[in-house]
Amino acid sequence: MTAPPLPLTVREVVGETAEASTIVLDDERGGLAEPVPGQFNMLYPFAVGEAAISLSAFDAGRLTHTVRAVGPVSEALRRLEPGAQVGVRGPFGRGWPMRRARGRDVVLVAGGIGLAPLRPAIHAVLAEREAFGRVLILYGARSPADRLFIAELESWDARDDVDLAVTVDYADGGWRGRVGFVTALLPHIRFDPDHTIAMMCGPEAMMRAVASKLTARGVPASDVHLSMERNMKCAVGTCGHCQFGPLFVCKDGPVFTYAEIEQLLAVREI
Repeated sequence: MTAPPLPLTVREVVGETAEASTIVLDDERGGLAEPVPGQFNMLYPFAVGEAAISLSAFDAGRLTHTVRAVGPVSEALRRLEPGAQVGVRGPFGRGWPMRRARGRDVVLVAGGIGLAPLRPAIHAVLAEREAFGRVLILYGARSPADRLFIAELESWDARDDVDLAVTVDYADGGWRGRVGFVTALLPHIRFDPDHTIAMMCGPEAMMRAVASKLTARGVPASDVHLSMERNMKCAVGTCGHCQFGPLFVCKDGPVFTYAEIEQLLAVREI
């Protein structure tokens, strides 16, 4: 039996793109357990329904989620205003391998809204930058207007201890950056495959391709981590919506190693 949602107050809502907004919730009283990068919460806009949304940032008293409107619940979340309340359950799930990544090169690959679940891992790495080897962030968006966290991307790009590459599928007249899929960036990055941890989130086709390319370059499948972020409804593995072969994304993931799910990813309609 799960706990009832805890009502939290919306502190801030930031429009990221035409479809996505970032919602900052106030948990200064510490009503929820402290999350780890890669976990998700169940958010409940009252009288509408509940949705599983990964944390896109967190610090003392603030829980941040980035939501793309894909249905009535996510649309209701995007329409929240400061001062409104939203029910929250969580945190849930298995997160990114932050301890295992220490002392290694870290390759972080995101596609579209997938940058949001990776963002806490990036924050954690940069907060203790000296504890990691090379840090490479590859981000692909549909268009320049679809990029998330633009100011933060610029700050990462300005650092001399981070290698950031951003690309878009389709460019407009004002874009002077790379054009193409994020997978096209992989041949141009340098890392030590024997001492690398990879973390990625985005469309499944993108993650399959990136994981395959990384393992082909010698990164062990057990060191390639993917956040599946699919069909989660209850967060505790009872409803069956997120069943993935013998696994449940909500309670066995959402972060999996490529070694765990490589065969499942190759099966259509699973």
